[in-house]
Amino acid sequence: MLTQDKKLLLIGQVTDLTGIPIRTIRYYESLGLINSLRRTEGGFRQFSLDVLTRLAFIKRVQNLGLSLEEIGNILQVYDQGQTPCGEIKEKLEDKVLQIDRQIDQLLTLRSEIKGLLSGWKNISDHHEETICPIIQNTSHD
Repeated sequence: MLTQDKKLLLIGQVTDLTGIPIRTIRYYESLGLINSLRRTEGGFRQFSLDVLTRLAFIKRVQNLGLSLEEIGNILQVYDQGQTPCGEIKEKLEDKVLQIDRQIDQLLTLRSEIKGLLSGWKNISDHHEETICPIIQNTSHD
């Protein structure tokens, strides 16, 4: 085996080292998030060691809520030789605003549900025009 080949990882080795399933690694490659350097004679993908750094980065920013499309855009900036920290900061600031809106929506929903529950009373009569009168709050005047 050539010394250069020792530095290359097969897709199964990448999976073992990262815990990321082979199918996901193939998907990331199809999106251009990672690249295999070449294939073996048997057709197996071979990756350089830097794929481990890229995959760790992808998982980290995914956990922060960025989409694969956003991650792809960030990696394009990086691949052009630039540091994408500015782009990442913008995306994370947008994510914080999104989370704040979701929190507001959830607090409103929570308040509405608590209001329904605070006035809850069991209704034993079956009303054909409603499934649950308390929830549907329909009144026939």
